[in-house]
Amino acid sequence: MPNSQRHRIKTISEYHRVMGLPKPEHPLISVVNLETIKPAYSDGSVNLVFDFYSISLKRMDHAKMRYGQQEYDFDEGVMFFMSPNQVFGIKVGKDAILKRTGWLLLIHPDFIWNTPLAKTIKQYEYFDYSVHEALHLSEKEEATINGIIKSIEQEYHSNIDKFSQDIIIAQLEVLLNYSERFYQRQFITRKISSHKILDQMESILTAYFNSQDLTNKGLPSVQYIAESLNVSPNYLSSLLKALTGQSTQQHIHDKLIEKAKEKLSTTDSSISEIAYQLGFEHSQSFSKLFKTKTKFSPLEFRYSFN
Repeated sequence: MPNSQRHRIKTISEYHRVMGLPKPEHPLISVVNLETIKPAYSDGSVNLVFDFYSISLKRMDHAKMRYGQQEYDFDEGVMFFMSPNQVFGIKVGKDAILKRTGWLLLIHPDFIWNTPLAKTIKQYEYFDYSVHEALHLSEKEEATINGIIKSIEQEYHSNIDKFSQDIIIAQLEVLLNYSERFYQRQFITRKISSHKILDQMESILTAYFNSQDLTNKGLPSVQYIAESLNVSPNYLSSLLKALTGQSTQQHIHDKLIEKAKEKLSTTDSSISEIAYQLGFEHSQSFSKLFKTKTKFSPLEFRYSFN
């Protein structure tokens, strides 16, 4: 397969075949030992797209991993979550394969179809995080996750009966909820890294609001801020909510109101002029947002200084 070619894998059975694994015991769910994978790719890199969910826990001894804009050494397990149709790249090489250990859980959407999990799984934002925003587990957390995976594996290895799917679904929900808990813990325990991102975001917003970009392009988008910080939009919002209780959009609006208050209190510009300077096509939209955020209209705020 040529380097960097995109390859779509539609079924779990196809994944097993491509990776040189025996036929899966269950066509819609499978736990794979990463040490047993022998991908049918030549050395180089390849982009993969799955038509199913994948959750993995990997160990790569003496490997550095990216996390936002930071680089860390991690000997603990690192979890990655991918939803269907997401593209991710892997670098295939003998050394990387030999050193990689851990497991990969594959879940086809048909397995959870017509169950409550089919809807609730979309609420777990970490499925939309980038791979460099992975979940890094402590030894105790890793043991908890591994225990759940073993239970799932044992259940579908047993004789399938009418209770099997419900039991596995329940175990999957426990796995996802623990992962949510551990992500929230990671946001809090990585205060130095998290606060660096907050500081960098503040600098990006300040530079943007002090430039002509605000007038010419309007408010910066969440996507723009996230790309400037080298993190995904969902990850950034999750981090900000955990640390500050506010989303990225709310932080952008707060910066806008701060700039608006400055102009209202220190200049004689009209409300329409200030609205235009702040990237609004219509002053009514600016006034509405300002009042929503401050409980005052722009004129009322200005008069309060007289």
